[in-house]
Amino acid sequence: MPALVNYSGDDDFYNGGSFYTNSTDLGRLCSISSQVDVYCPPRKRTRISAPFHFGEAEVEQNKQPSIDVLPDECLVEIFKRISGGKERSSCACVSKHWLMLLTSIRKGEYESSKVVKENFGSNSGDVEMILSEEDDGYLTRCLEGKKATDMRLAAVAVGTSGHGGLGKLSIRGSSSSRGVTNFGLSAVARGCPSLKVLSLWNVPRVGDEGLCEIAKECHLLEKLDLCQCPHLSNKGLIAIAANCPNLTALSIQSCPKVGNEGLQAIGKLCPKLQSISIKDCPLVGDHGVSSLLSSASSVLSKVKLQGLSITDFSLAVIGHYGKSVTNLMLSGLQNVSEKGFWVMGNAQGLQKLVSFTIASCWGVTDVSLEAIGKGCANLKQMCLRRCCFVSGDGLVAFAKSAGSLECLQLEECNRVTQSGVIGVLSNCGLKSLTLVKCMGIKDISLEAPLSSSCNSLKSLSIRNCPGFGTASLAMVGRLCPQLQHVDLSGLCAITDAGLLPLLENCEAGLVKVNLSGCLNLTDEVVLHLTKLHGATLELLNLNGCRRITDASLAAAAENCVFLSDLDVSSCAITDVGIAALSHAEQLNLQVLSFSGCSGVSNKSMTFLKKLGKTLVGLNLQHCNSISTQTIELLVESLWRCDILF
Repeated sequence: MPALVNYSGDDDFYNGGSFYTNSTDLGRLCSISSQVDVYCPPRKRTRISAPFHFGEAEVEQNKQPSIDVLPDECLVEIFKRISGGKERSSCACVSKHWLMLLTSIRKGEYESSKVVKENFGSNSGDVEMILSEEDDGYLTRCLEGKKATDMRLAAVAVGTSGHGGLGKLSIRGSSSSRGVTNFGLSAVARGCPSLKVLSLWNVPRVGDEGLCEIAKECHLLEKLDLCQCPHLSNKGLIAIAANCPNLTALSIQSCPKVGNEGLQAIGKLCPKLQSISIKDCPLVGDHGVSSLLSSASSVLSKVKLQGLSITDFSLAVIGHYGKSVTNLMLSGLQNVSEKGFWVMGNAQGLQKLVSFTIASCWGVTDVSLEAIGKGCANLKQMCLRRCCFVSGDGLVAFAKSAGSLECLQLEECNRVTQSGVIGVLSNCGLKSLTLVKCMGIKDISLEAPLSSSCNSLKSLSIRNCPGFGTASLAMVGRLCPQLQHVDLSGLCAITDAGLLPLLENCEAGLVKVNLSGCLNLTDEVVLHLTKLHGATLELLNLNGCRRITDASLAAAAENCVFLSDLDVSSCAITDVGIAALSHAEQLNLQVLSFSGCSGVSNKSMTFLKKLGKTLVGLNLQHCNSISTQTIELLVESLWRCDILF
């Protein structure tokens, strides 16, 4: 018999209203949902000819949220109207599908990113409210290795849009199978127009398409760093040049498809370019470098060229147009001859050059080096690495012509001799001299007295020069009485007799002394050092000086007032020396290293705790006589100190 449902009342929606008095029918209805909205017109009798039957398929279909059946176009329109970044981030967490849809929306397409005006009444009249999101671009994100994927980039693009905007993005390394592709970079471009700094290292699946999207959307880009990107070419660089006029720094390394056309576009269309670095790009030649330098010469201040096939022509352009260049590095330029460096120096265009580094360039000779000294009137720092044709005579001529030179660094320049070093110190106002692995220096005693002294030299670093011995060190000591920083690490040939004259002639008081690897030094040197310079000494490194014993620690504890960094690793130190340090009243050590000291045992625990009141760094690596339990107690007690064990 058909059932009749009688209804009387207001025209309204009823949530979960009861249609049936039968409990079975009521249970069937409630099993669908407690939130079913049913509209019933007033005073109308509905005739139902058969009871309702709800199958399992129908129930499942009714349980499915209605938003999931909407087409992507509708979802995108909904997402565009979401008010804030937090809400969009919540939506992105629902599924990958929603995340992908969100990344397809440009930042400017959101309603909340547009200026919204709302007028509302108040006692003072109409007030205009402007709602907008911050996009200053101060957030930084870095993805490395396996973490660098398209999905993570998409999440970054959505998540940072409502929290100030992404300003700096670094991608370091990427998986060849599931790493970053053009899709991920495009997602960042659409969601992060505030991006100012982009660094791509070893991302083989990113090509011009992704970089073009960055150029199209991120017009505020200021710094671009590309390294080991085999699929990026001139097309991507041209797009950056055309759309990113604020570009100030460009670094390109090991990008085999980048050539002259891209650099030429950068030079013409990026008037604010201040720094350029190009390394190991085989397609870059004279045309690209010369066009870049001549076009962007007004503000370009830092130039770095490494491993390129450029010739003398490019160096001539640098010498003529580099009027604003203050920092210049040239490395591995095998096609540049002596003439190129000579012309660059004589062009007189590098008047503002302050720092110059030349490495592995066969064209650097005594003649070209002197020309550089004459043409760079304000040159203060000069570094020569693996310049095998530079001799001591050329170095002296350069020092005489470069009147403003303050810092000179020579690495693996094997034609430089002892007389060349003495000549440089006698003929210029150097403040810092560094010699590293210069095998041409031989320890020879000069019979003639030194003509003049170098009172300006404050820092002397001679590292791993086996020929630099006692006689050479004694001469430097007599020649440079104002030394404050001395680094003689790796000089196995020097002895106490060679170092003592230098210590005695330093009138200003030594502040930092590094004697690591000087195997023949004994406690006598440390005793003299602490007595003569204990009032100024702040750093003392005796790592590997195996003849140094507890007597040196006792001398340091007694005489050194400001010593904050002490390294006696691999020395003949025992618990007695540590006890002497702990009893020093005026000592205020912050960094202490006993690495490899087998004579230090568990007995030093009390002394180390006392020293630990001021320590921020303690190295106990390879101290085999200290037990693990003692280390754990020290770590617990010295909780403010970084302990290596």
